Amino acid sequence: MKVLVFVKATPDSEAGIFPADSDKLFAAMGRFNEELVKAGIMKEADGLKPSSAGKRVKFSDDGTTTVLDGPFAETKELVAGYWIWDVKSMDEAIAWARKCPNPMPGDEGVLELRPTYAMEDFVDIAPPAEFEREKRLRKTVARQQRAKAAPKRKVAKRAAPTRKQPARRAKSKK
Repeated sequence: MKVLVFVKATPDSEAGIFPADSDKLFAAMGRFNEELVKAGIMKEADGLKPSSAGKRVKFSDDGTTTVLDGPFAETKELVAGYWIWDVKSMDEAIAWARKCPNPMPGDEGVLELRPTYAMEDFVDIAPPAEFEREKRLRKTVARQQRAKAAPKRKVAKRAAPTRKQPARRAKSKK
């Protein structure tokens, strides 16, 4: 089961203010993330910049879209970071969340855990072709991620001709 874990924002995180002893927070979170990775739970994680750096795209029933610039009101509704966890159950996710250091030292830290949908959850309502499309898209994304992660090959540069060696000319094909 895949779970998206939101780290809820605070007025300080929205203002871009880190705690005075943020080195302790980074160390504690680093150790927690190591535990998650060793257990095979964490699939992805990142912190988010304040909503002042963000945008919202609003869709209306009349077909128009509107782009709204941050910052956004209601800090308690905003997210400061996230994890994607692969767990056996919501109970397991809660057990891991309880081990998390307070993500907002000096303030009330809140994690929100939300299970995600899988295509199998839509078997009664999604057209069969969409299951095939989903499978193709997931394969493409996996291939793209492998390509990005693969070490880049260095192309050997040809040595510049020296005065002693004349440059070779390519034979023309006719």
